Amino acid sequence: MIRLILVGGFVILFLIFSMPIMLIEWIIGKWNPDLKSRSSLAIVNWAFRCVRFLAGAHVEYIGEENIPTDTPVLYVANHRSFFDIVLTYVKVPRPTGYIAKKEMEKVPLLNVWMRNLHCLFLDRKNVKAGMKTILTAIDMMKNGKSICIFPEGTRNKEEGTLLAFHEGSFKIAAKANCPILPMTINNSAALFENQFPRIKKAHVIIEYGKPIYIKELPKEQQKQLGTYVHDIILNTYETNKEKI
Repeated sequence: MIRLILVGGFVILFLIFSMPIMLIEWIIGKWNPDLKSRSSLAIVNWAFRCVRFLAGAHVEYIGEENIPTDTPVLYVANHRSFFDIVLTYVKVPRPTGYIAKKEMEKVPLLNVWMRNLHCLFLDRKNVKAGMKTILTAIDMMKNGKSICIFPEGTRNKEEGTLLAFHEGSFKIAAKANCPILPMTINNSAALFENQFPRIKKAHVIIEYGKPIYIKELPKEQQKQLGTYVHDIILNTYETNKEKI
């Protein structure tokens, strides 16, 4: 339970003591939104690296050279743990909004930082609102910000499997004409979910695949992007689970 207390205590203290920084970020955003995006990215990356250390996560990052730095990308990943966001966000080279469930918007202070980082809140029960979120994400990518999605739609609670990917999520990259970057996450649930409520040291592997440029794919694969990316991530997952 010590790691849970350390991580939980750090997050609470960060949110409380960062309140003056939130005000400063708000002021900066009034005259220089780009500077606000970059400074918020740096601050939260520092906090997430602290959480990663306190949780005892030994993360092996593979294929970082595949992350484009000259264009926004649509990160696509499998989803097993609350720590998936923490462990992947520390490696994004540019402001990146994660698509989170609508309930996260109600968490005080945390929701401020999420908005600063351009996160979007998806109401999975409201089709009209969900489409509006997708359209907002497309506009954000056209304006230079990356987006990260977990197209399984929820945390997969069964080890060794991937849920089907929702095809609608991939319209973001298609409409914004930006590449898709597969991210395969192995063993993140070993940090927390596998022995809830304890946090335990774990070896996690995160591999970045080659960027996928949709227009370069055959027409048939363009129509089934979800299945295509799902299979890439599943194959990588199967390969990397032998290294844990």
